[in-house]
Amino acid sequence: MGRMSNLTAVGHRGDPYRFRENTLASVRSAFARGADAVEVDVRLTRDGVPVLLHDETLERLWGHDVRLDAVTAAQLKELTDGRVPTLRQALTEAGAEDGRLMIDLPGASYETVKTVVGLVRECGARDRTYYCAGPNTMLAVRAADPGAEIALTWTTLSPPRRVLIDAVAPRWLNYRFGLVSRELTQALHRDGLLVSAWTADTKRSMRRLLRAGVDSVTTNRVDALAAVRAELGR
Repeated sequence: MGRMSNLTAVGHRGDPYRFRENTLASVRSAFARGADAVEVDVRLTRDGVPVLLHDETLERLWGHDVRLDAVTAAQLKELTDGRVPTLRQALTEAGAEDGRLMIDLPGASYETVKTVVGLVRECGARDRTYYCAGPNTMLAVRAADPGAEIALTWTTLSPPRRVLIDAVAPRWLNYRFGLVSRELTQALHRDGLLVSAWTADTKRSMRRLLRAGVDSVTTNRVDALAAVRAELGR
């Protein structure tokens, strides 16, 4: 069955089937339903404030056809009735729940990375925060914080080159769940890496991943994952 270590359950943008993604209510609900960590997406407002938003614009979630980087934090608060949380607020929420944040940095520039990493440090949250994204962004995180915990997102079965692994020094390789097999997890474990998988939402997929020996699963259905984890003793 693969090694039966404890499984890290990660809520994808919180608990989005119950509360709007990347909001404090969604983060809070994910922890209440058994998440060990919550994956959140972080971008900067025009005036450089890190906030939780996956998309470049406010259209899909908040009904405003405006780019996030075109509005200040104060304008964002007005447009969304204060419902788009700052990263500072999310870090406080996670701390209150004794949980971790997995910070995804979609489309991040090096300046964005420096700002986010600096805020995490300022909040004293380095030990309960880790980062995920592709190679260029994770290289920037490593440069900004040599001690950061990194989950390198990887989207192909061709393994990362050794030079990249050495430069990024990830703790995790973070794969789309359909790519993960027992053979893959065993090979990565032999190399001293942990394996995380995203985004699995059916119990059948969750069981397959746990039996393949993954160390972490990111899901939109934390309660279902908690049930499968208990069923399989993870």
